[in-house]
Amino acid sequence: MADFPVPLPHGEIREIFPDVFFVTGTFRMAPLLSITRNMTVVRQGGSLTVLNSVRLDEAGEAALAKLGKVDHVVRVGAFHGADDPYYVDRFGATLWAPPRTKGVKDARDLAPGSTPIERSTVFLFEKGKASEAAIVLDVDGGALVSCDAYQHWTDFEGCSLVGKVVMKVMGFGPTLIGGPWLKAMGPAVREDFDRLVALPWKHLIPAHGAVLRDVARDGLREAMARRFG
Repeated sequence: MADFPVPLPHGEIREIFPDVFFVTGTFRMAPLLSITRNMTVVRQGGSLTVLNSVRLDEAGEAALAKLGKVDHVVRVGAFHGADDPYYVDRFGATLWAPPRTKGVKDARDLAPGSTPIERSTVFLFEKGKASEAAIVLDVDGGALVSCDAYQHWTDFEGCSLVGKVVMKVMGFGPTLIGGPWLKAMGPAVREDFDRLVALPWKHLIPAHGAVLRDVARDGLREAMARRFG
């Protein structure tokens, strides 16, 4: 078997909307510096689609197997994807990624009209320097699955001590367009956010932070005002 990253500490899989599941894991950015990250799982019949993949330990995989079979893994963000190859190898899953995603081979294009999730809308950040997407799930008025583009930190539990300090110093918090992500993508993504906030959705399921219900689109408007003025 290939040399995949080992599973790191994570929580339990929770159902947050009907047939939509959420689990918080860990990512080690450097020695002593770890932060949390989230994986979303969408169930369609007995088929599972994993978004923002996080490798689970043996008990976690057993719980995942009770939900169904992992058939698809979706690369949402430009700077995530470390565990995607594991899911492809372990489960024989089909990999999906936004067009022209760097470092990704043998992936199907994730784009409007091209997605493994039937009741969903794919949004592409067209103005960024790297390939980034977001997905609006057609559940309870619309739930946006984001990666690094739109985050919602309410606490830093699960981060290492150094991670907690770094996140606080860098100003991470509720309803946030992250500075490091924006620097990597370029300021032109402001136009993309104008399109994203015009779509019909109200909840946020981020790759970093906590689920935000009902007011997430308003929160994005506030985040845009703070970030772009």
